[in-house]
Amino acid sequence: MKAKITLLILLFLGINIGFAQQDEECMTKLSIFHEYVKAKNYDAAYEPWMAVRNKCPKFNNAIYVDGDKILNDKIDKSTGADKKAFIEDLLKLWEQRAEHFASKTPKGEYAAKACQLMYDNKDVLGKTNEELYECFDAAYKLDKATFTNPKSLYTYFSLMVDLYDAGKKTAADLFNKYDDIAEKVEDEVENYSVKLNKLIEKEEAGTALTSKEGKYKRFYESYLKAYDQISGSIDGKLGPRANCENLIPLYQRDFEENIHDAVWLKRAVSRMFNKECTDDPLYIKLVKAYDEEAPSADTKYFVAGLLLKDNKETEAISYFNQSFDLETDPFKKSKLAYRIGLILKKKGRYGQAKGYFRNALKLNPSNGRPHMAIAAMYASSANDCGDTTFNKRAVYWLAADEARRAARVDPTLKSAAAKSVANYMAKAPSKADIFNCACSGEVIKIGCWINSSVTVP
Repeated sequence: MKAKITLLILLFLGINIGFAQQDEECMTKLSIFHEYVKAKNYDAAYEPWMAVRNKCPKFNNAIYVDGDKILNDKIDKSTGADKKAFIEDLLKLWEQRAEHFASKTPKGEYAAKACQLMYDNKDVLGKTNEELYECFDAAYKLDKATFTNPKSLYTYFSLMVDLYDAGKKTAADLFNKYDDIAEKVEDEVENYSVKLNKLIEKEEAGTALTSKEGKYKRFYESYLKAYDQISGSIDGKLGPRANCENLIPLYQRDFEENIHDAVWLKRAVSRMFNKECTDDPLYIKLVKAYDEEAPSADTKYFVAGLLLKDNKETEAISYFNQSFDLETDPFKKSKLAYRIGLILKKKGRYGQAKGYFRNALKLNPSNGRPHMAIAAMYASSANDCGDTTFNKRAVYWLAADEARRAARVDPTLKSAAAKSVANYMAKAPSKADIFNCACSGEVIKIGCWINSSVTVP
């Protein structure tokens, strides 16, 4: 009996010694390849990295983080069969990462990365558009929450358009997928805007951001800029395919079947509104059905639009106010206020439009578009709201200030805002004008709907 126990102890110690030796070897080689990766010497890193990957796949997540860089370098430098082999190995590496470090490998993110890698190398891998679309579709359905990469969202939709053009997807498929992706992009914009707003509010209050907060701010701004770019690209890719000639027959055909489907009605109304198909009687039917089925901030907004078309402006504004009051989500409320402001601006109701734009800014200060809209209204009212030639031109200082604020809070508008500032400042009083009037430092009261003051520089 003692002999058996002794044998078991020795066996156990032998196993532990083996693991310890293995861990020590893996630790040594991991340190070696990690230093090479830090120095971007990926060729030298490859051999020790592969040794650790094969021998100790669960040892450390650095195997997969560094391995991603090593294999991407191999892919960039290779061609033909070698390139294909490295691509397939990177796909395998991500699968291994999900197996050994599941909590650090978001399913939707890595599934989308795999699809994007195959799309970017579809000629090398011999992948068809159908195969690639199914890959992205499966990734989206697997874990929509972490499928957030702007480029992959665009690729996903772009493939749908290509399949529609090839006659392999229906118009309903196309428009439904557009709405899916557009809503996803809006959700992500809201997510990053809410985070960025907290930092902007801190800065506006006069408190400097910490180094870490500054990095986060730049990160949030870069993502918002990327989503803004792909949003325009998605609309551009859809192009004339979603015109009234295509939308009206589709929605007429499916109306009775979906008359009690609030989501379908919302999408149909939104699409026809955005594509300016509002003159067709079907649009009125859709709006009424939507308002009856699910009265909400959205439905009141669309009813207001119908009333405006009938020149019932007082009633329309009442419905706009109801719409704004009914919305409870701050980000959506901000977006709604901006949309209402634009409609009132177009109607020349600048004072009311300004009120909605200011509300939009309170709810989402990182969206600079309301600032730009207010600046444009100021500029167009310069001749109406100033009581002297100098004061009329002074209105452009107010416009320039609004445009500057847009650039300060919204990374997507810096270039456009800078051009607007230059344009407004060119129309404002010059240094010579200020010298001649001897009014530097004076406060000028601007009347009418603007109802604001500006200090002469």
